Amino acid sequence: MAAKSNGQLLPGPTNPMVTPLLTDLYQFTMAYAYWKAGKHNERAVFDLYFRKNPFGGEYTVFAGLEECIKFIANFKLTEDEIDFVRQSLSSSSCDEGFFDYLRGVDCSEVEVYAIQEGSVVFPKVPLVRVEGPIAVVQLLETPFLNLINYASLVSTNAARHRFVAGESKMLLEFGLRRAQGPDGGIAASRYCYMGGFHATSNVAAGKIFGIPLRGTHSHAFVSSFMSPDEIIDKTLHSSDKRTTCEDFVTLVQTWLSKIQWSNSLNGTFGETNQSELAAFTSYALAFPDNFLALVDTYDVMRSGIPNFCAVALALNDLGYKAAGIRLDSGDLAYLSCEARKIFCIIEKEFAVPGFGKTVITASNDLNEETLDALNKQGHEVDAFGIGTHVVTCYAQAALGCVFKLVEINNQPRIKLSEDVTKVSIPCKKRSYRLFGKEGYPLVDIMTGENEPPPKVGERILCRHPFNESKRAYVVPQRVEELMKCFWHGPGGVREDLPPLKDIRERCISQLKKMRPDHMRRLNPTPYKVSVSAKLYDFIHFLWLNEAPVGELQ
Repeated sequence: MAAKSNGQLLPGPTNPMVTPLLTDLYQFTMAYAYWKAGKHNERAVFDLYFRKNPFGGEYTVFAGLEECIKFIANFKLTEDEIDFVRQSLSSSSCDEGFFDYLRGVDCSEVEVYAIQEGSVVFPKVPLVRVEGPIAVVQLLETPFLNLINYASLVSTNAARHRFVAGESKMLLEFGLRRAQGPDGGIAASRYCYMGGFHATSNVAAGKIFGIPLRGTHSHAFVSSFMSPDEIIDKTLHSSDKRTTCEDFVTLVQTWLSKIQWSNSLNGTFGETNQSELAAFTSYALAFPDNFLALVDTYDVMRSGIPNFCAVALALNDLGYKAAGIRLDSGDLAYLSCEARKIFCIIEKEFAVPGFGKTVITASNDLNEETLDALNKQGHEVDAFGIGTHVVTCYAQAALGCVFKLVEINNQPRIKLSEDVTKVSIPCKKRSYRLFGKEGYPLVDIMTGENEPPPKVGERILCRHPFNESKRAYVVPQRVEELMKCFWHGPGGVREDLPPLKDIRERCISQLKKMRPDHMRRLNPTPYKVSVSAKLYDFIHFLWLNEAPVGELQ
């Protein structure tokens, strides 16, 4: 039976393959070693964070928290899974008592604190803090990283595409066929929507998550027709009359002739591809209230556009409004502008209100660079269908979140490295976002758990955790604590998980509130992440205390 959070039903993760065995072998070997040493119930604190923003940018969108909470709410090893662990650990060398211990393992003693999903986040600041018996928490490490790394990367990628495209443009996720398997496809649809996309072509994701669906037809549909004779006789029901298939075909041909002989178009169009016209007519008969045509199968300007216009105008006569066109190849900037000119001319000459604003959708392996180039060239595209580059995160393969021990039995721990970026920030911490006079976030600051929080109007010294020369005083106009409790075992007070739509709205809202120079695509200004003066001193004290001292001979 699914667990509940504050009375809220928590089903398992979306993917049924997300079981306690979805982890690295060394999590179980460590769990056994902890158990063998009698350390398995020692209280540990781990931070999950990342070290560098992806895609050369200066922000990241946090995603995947809901799946993590569902995972721990349903965390329980079955007898079959325990048998497999026994075989994997070479049961001859493991005490049977360990497997008895695994039978009782759950997350009732685990606490999870996290930044709200859909938030804009930055390096080094913990996204998730997990507290609990060290053996249990270690078993959560790999699943949490798996569920958060890809989700946050895709959400950030989607948000970046959203930013470059502009607020007025619609973004459609068309990536299922190029995603990394079914799991990647389902997750990508969810997190693209979270990051600001409007709809997906993925029917399964639409059903599971309630994401709006969009789709038209392929080139195969167009090229499958040979002539208008193939159109099946049927009746088209309009708002005010019934029209036979034969009548509709005749109406389409009439409109095509009018377009071809239009004085305003100056003989722009000659003979069009009749098999394409048959395909468009057939599709319009099937979907008269949602006719969107793929116009580049043969020739966009000589055939696709006039054929679309003829069918769209015929539908208009019967009380329907065509949804638009899709361009999937060629010079998208030029073709969209030329198509818009034609639509506007037809609206004026034939007195068809709104025809000039017919929606133009573009696809064809789009990415951030092509969207940016289209903006610079000038275009008339209303919606972008993006697949490969957004769902596969083509520009960067992984985010690189890590899961580090920062405290055990109330004793702070630090991980050292010759690479300063890999030095962890020890102890249980609290994180705050400080806002300036203009309402923009100025800096994220981490403090020790028991330090007093920053206060509005009071000056606070913010220090770079590892560079002593980087420091600044800040007088915040607003202070927001970032981490909230999302799991506290049975009976604990914790935050409810918001619906996907609310998470998406949070993401879009937070992105709008960021300073523009942090958001720009090229040479963005780094956002400041800092620690309090007291935590800075403690980090460096612990660093010196834990680092071995060499001896010169």
